[in-house]
Amino acid sequence: MPSASDAEPWMIEDPGCQQMVGYKTRLDKDTGVCTVTLDLEAKHMNRHGILHGGMVATVLDVVCGNTASHYFDPENHAALVTVSLNINYVGAGRGGRVTATAQPTGGGRSISYVNGELRDEEGQLLATAAGIFKRIRK
Repeated sequence: MPSASDAEPWMIEDPGCQQMVGYKTRLDKDTGVCTVTLDLEAKHMNRHGILHGGMVATVLDVVCGNTASHYFDPENHAALVTVSLNINYVGAGRGGRVTATAQPTGGGRSISYVNGELRDEEGQLLATAAGIFKRIRK
């Protein structure tokens, strides 16, 4: 019998920003663990050859938002908006693949608090995030 860790992760497809930037989003529906990966290309870098801060913020917003969405509704991927996203830039990404992960830290019926981090292939911390997300009803 397969365990929860053997379950195939759910790939989240976004027809907008995801297609433009090129990140990949996986969500383990059993654990709520979301992972966003981005294979760095020239289009992701600033003029100094370092991962652009806007790309860092985008990837962290995606991973924290999807984590919050699962927090609200594990079955249906709740709609939400970002209320606040605080980013701390710690290191410089220069190439390869970066990976973002997040953990919910609390919340209620309509607000969720999530912390995230972005690391390079060697596991070096590049940035941290603290976000607040509001569930919206369609």
